[in-house]
Parts: sequence; C-alpha cells; structure tokens
Amino acid sequence: MINKTCNLFTILFLILFVNPILAQTYFGIDSDTVKAQKFDMGKMWTFENPPLDYFEKEYGFKPSAELLEKFQKSALKFGGGCSASFISEDGLIMTNHHCVRGNLPTIQIGDENILRDGFYAESFDKERTIPNLKVEQLIIIKDVTKEIQSAMNEGKTDAEKLELRDKKIDELKSEGTKTNPELFFKVISLYNGGKYSLYGYKVYNDIRLVFVPELFVAKLGGDPDNFTYPRYGLDCAFLRAYENGKPIKTDFYFNWNGEGIVEDQPVFVVGNPGGTDRINTMAQIEYARDIQYPMMVGMFKTMYGIYDKMVNETNAEDFKLIARLYSFGNALKVYENTYKALLDPFIIARKKDFEKCFSEAINNNPELKVKYGNIWSEIESSRNLARKDAKKIYAYTINFYSPQYLFIAKNLFNYTTQLKNNDITKEKYDSLATKLFPKELDAELQKQFLKTQLKILQDNLSPDDDLLKVLIGDKSIEQAVSDILSKSILTSEEKFIELLNKGQNEILNSDDPFIYFVRSTQDELKKMQDENQARVDKEEILNQMLGEALYKVYGDAIPPDATGTLRLADGIVKGYNYNGTKTPIKTTFYGALDRYYSFDKKFPFNLPKYFEDLPDEFDPSTPLNFISTNDIVGGNSGSPVINVKGEIVGLAFDGNIESLTSNFIYTTEANRTVCVSALGMIEAIRDLYKANRLSNEILNGKIN
Repeated sequence: MINKTCNLFTILFLILFVNPILAQTYFGIDSDTVKAQKFDMGKMWTFENPPLDYFEKEYGFKPSAELLEKFQKSALKFGGGCSASFISEDGLIMTNHHCVRGNLPTIQIGDENILRDGFYAESFDKERTIPNLKVEQLIIIKDVTKEIQSAMNEGKTDAEKLELRDKKIDELKSEGTKTNPELFFKVISLYNGGKYSLYGYKVYNDIRLVFVPELFVAKLGGDPDNFTYPRYGLDCAFLRAYENGKPIKTDFYFNWNGEGIVEDQPVFVVGNPGGTDRINTMAQIEYARDIQYPMMVGMFKTMYGIYDKMVNETNAEDFKLIARLYSFGNALKVYENTYKALLDPFIIARKKDFEKCFSEAINNNPELKVKYGNIWSEIESSRNLARKDAKKIYAYTINFYSPQYLFIAKNLFNYTTQLKNNDITKEKYDSLATKLFPKELDAELQKQFLKTQLKILQDNLSPDDDLLKVLIGDKSIEQAVSDILSKSILTSEEKFIELLNKGQNEILNSDDPFIYFVRSTQDELKKMQDENQARVDKEEILNQMLGEALYKVYGDAIPPDATGTLRLADGIVKGYNYNGTKTPIKTTFYGALDRYYSFDKKFPFNLPKYFEDLPDEFDPSTPLNFISTNDIVGGNSGSPVINVKGEIVGLAFDGNIESLTSNFIYTTEANRTVCVSALGMIEAIRDLYKANRLSNEILNGKIN
C-alpha cells in the first residue's frame, strides 16, 4: 500500500511539475481551450442603461419606464452596507435580520435581549427608534462623465489628475444640492471611472424597528450553514421610516406576492452590491491570489478560532460574542472560498481568455492601442513592485486584530513625539495621554490578539528581521506571549501612569515590548506605505483607463463592477447539482425542524422551545428559503427579490459556497442567490408570531 501511494505521488509530481503541458489536461481541463463566457462580467445592470432588449429576448419581459421607476424608488440603500425596500405606502421597510443585528443591543430596555427573544411592536408608539440608522432612496441619476474626465485631463501628474477629479466631484455635488436641497448627492464611478454618474438620494434618518425574529431562528445553523444550501433561515427584519414624528407616505413600494415561485421563473434582485473586481487584470488577480488572500485567510481563521472558543466556554449564552463570531465566520468563508476560486485553473483560464480577447480588441484598433495598449504591462509592473513590501507592511501594521496594548503604545509614542517636536501643547498632551488606557480591558482576549499579531509576524517576516528576533526569537509563540506580557508596562493602568510621569525620554526609549514594536517599525512602515500609495494613485489612473477601454470595446453589453449602488440583476429560480445529488429549489420549515432534531437541539442548530409545540394554524410545509441564479455579492443583503410584475417573492440574504467566486467572475453552473421566501415570511409573521398588524400591512401594502 505504501509503495502504491508513493508511486501515485511520483506520477502526480511528474505530471504537475515536470510536465506542465500534461497538467493542463490531467484534471479534465485544457486551459488553452477554455473560453470566457458571455456573462462572466456579471449581470449587475445599472438603472442608467438597463438591457431592455435582452430582458425581452430572454424572458419576454420589457419593463416600462414607469415600472423601472418603481423598481428604482422602491429599493433602498440600508445603513452602512445593506439593501432594503419599501413594502407599504406607510413606509414599512423590509431587510435582513443580519443587517440590523449589530443595532439591536443598543435599543434594548431593562433586561431585554432582542437577539435572544426577538421583537414585535404591536402599535406605532411601540416601534423602537434605532439611533444613527438611515436609509437612502435613489431619486436622481445624471451622467457627469464628460465634466469629470475633462477636468482630469487638465492635470499633468497622477496626483494632479486625482485632485482635479475630486474638486470637480465636490462642485457637481454642490450644484446638485443647490438645485435640489432636499436631496443628498454622491458622484458614482462606473467602469473604474470610465463613466461617472451623479446620484441624488432622499435620506430618511428616523428609522424604527417593527419586527425581528430571534437570532437562532434568523440564522439557524450559524457558521456551519452560512454560505450553504439547502438553507433554513428566517433572515428578515421589518422597520419603518418616519418624518416629523409620523410614518412617511410613499408612492413607491413593492406589493407582496402570495403565489410563491416555480422552477425557471424569472426573478429580479434590486439592491446595492458592495464591490467586485471583475475588470481587474490578470496581474491584479494573481497579486490577490498570491499575496492578499493568503494573508486574510490566515488572520480570519485565527480570529474565528478565538471567538469560537469563547462562545463555547460561555455555553453559547453571550449573544454579543455569538454575533461577533458570526461576523468573523462570515469573513473567513468569503476569503477562504474566494481564495480557493483563485486557485481553480478553470476560473483562471476563463479570466485569461477574457483578458486576451479584450487586449486584442484594443491592440487591433490603432487609435485605441496608442491610448490604452500599455495598460496591462504598466499594471503588471506596479503589482510586481507591490509584492516586494506587501508582507512586511501587513506584519508592521496595527489593526483590528491587534492587542489594545499596541494601540496604547502607538498613540502614546506619537503624542510624545509630537510634544517633543513642539507640535502639540503640554496641556493637550496630558489630556490625550491620560485617556489612552481603556476603562475595560479583557486581559485574556488581549492575550489571544497578541498571539494573532505574533503569528502574523512569524508568517510574513524573514527570519532575520530584528522585530521578529526580539519579540519571538527561538521561543514558541505561547512563550513569547508570556514573556511580552510579563515585561510590558502597558498591561497595567498603574504602571502606565508611572511611565507617563517619568517624562518624554523614558517613554520614547522605553524597552516595553509594545513601544519597541512601534519605535522600530513606524518610520519604515511610513516609507513603505508612502511608496505603496504612489503606486495606488498610479493604478487608480490606469484602472480608470482600463474601464474607459472596456466601455469603448463592449459598451453597455458588460455591466460595470459593483460600487455599493443600485443595480438590477436578472436570473431564474433554478436548482443545481451538488454532493452527487440535486438541490430542491426551495426548503420548508420542516427542514428547519430536521436540523434542530438531527443536531440534538445543540448550538448552532438550536431553536426556541416553542418549535416543539407549533400552533395548529402554522403550516411547516410552507416554503422557507429558495434559490435563484441572480448575480449578487455583499451589500445585496436585504435586497427585494421580485417577479415581472414588481411583486415581492423573496428577500435575498446570502449566496451559496459556489457564489464566492463572484468577486472576480460570475458563473451560473452552481452559483446561487439564497432567499427567504415571501410565503415563509408571511406564514411565520401571521401564524407563528401572531403579528397580525404587521401581516395585514404587508399583504395590503398599507395600514388598515
């Protein structure tokens, strides 16, 4: 058996490394024959240029101007990174539970635990205001490409071009505000700056919570089920927009559909996808594959491990910890599976073929070749230079995964340096420095963060780096953590104050390990960051030229990358093959019960106890989730899923694992949007939670 295994590995080595030509076909893929597909760049259509003829040809559906206006103005940008929609004339808003999850603890009264118990306001006066939450309704769209590109052409250097661009953008926003003072304006870059649009938004900033289910009902299965399908989550939330203390009245909202979905039915997602990099060149994609994603996967894996351990140690009863765990778990799955996609030779071959066809189209046109022909080589050169210092920049940077002690050290060192250079007064220094030590500090958690930081140093610095030698040397990370914490002055508020009282020189020359970290890295880090910023500025211009070139070659046939702004994505309800079987297009509440009992009612498959004795009128066979081929990414959470009549059939809340290629390429073989069914939401709201006021408003589109 051992000999056979060795022989197999030898054969694989010879094929993959000695004979790369055979490697191209060994796994059934001949990369030289792989071709880019029609929709590799996606289907996130802008409302500036929706592909009406394509919709008509593909679905027999050509939306009128009035219907498109309804789509646009019924949809909303929600909070800092989600989507939503109006679903009644009285300002009722639908989005995902996970889009408000972080806000819920801030509005609790007394002993309430909304994440654990859910929330329902039976009347207007009980709808709970969520501070600092806003929604944005896109009202005006205006093409301003010519104005901005003309301004940029006046610049002689990359920095000047960007400065002139930003100045013109400010002017355009100011002009928009003068004409429409009730709106808030943004300038949106499309095709990396190949086109620009001025967007005017109506902003509602009095948003009140109406209903959310319990966290374990909304996100049954937690991280194990995240980005998977079949799925069983009631990931919904309902809120209301107010003005002048009263619910708003709106002419633009989506009606509810009570018929459900069928296979191959056309459906549309109207939402705000956050960002994609599908226009990126192969040099940029390979940089992400080789440098960026391995770093992020390692870091998020470590952070997830920290919080997973803490959640289990607290018997999954601390809901703030669980929410934090879910956030890191979500990020880990995104980065890990996007990284796997970047290692897929079939995906890479499709991207290479697109770049080959695109660059040939440019180079075969003499006029375009003069202006755009060198883009690919210049970006490749820039990315190659970026590789040189990328790991060291990452290792030297203090970020959210770093222990608080490093933040204290960094700020203390910088304030003291400013005082020594007479850049701030002694009074201001005292005010800033004495506030540096946090009021609450979880020593065990900071110890875990320090492990993370040291692991990042170990993985990304060369063995002869002085910082690595001083902080870790030949010790294990566990031992290094123990030594650093025992030597540091910054782990105790009392010792920290003693250090402050010793004066500038003692602080700046302290042998405290955290101050040493800052002192020994910050000058080199700033130099590397400045050099990197110059490359970023240069690539920003090159990326804009790339977008211009793309638009000149393909026009509106290719939609621009996602920009966190409103898009219309078409697709159909469709199953796919997985695990040697086939997915159903929909799941039911029976499936949720099966997860609950099959995993012995244990976290994260636990449901509230009442699921063991459901009301007679509640029908567990009702569809709960369904899937479609729509093109979505992060930011689309909370997007309405509508039929050709503009009626709500679902609520987008996730993608499956196969969708995580979407940052770089859109595929339809198994990439699916996962949605909460409109039927499932109304069944739960009406017959499980007995929220009759809300269910009536949803079904009628207004308050009775």
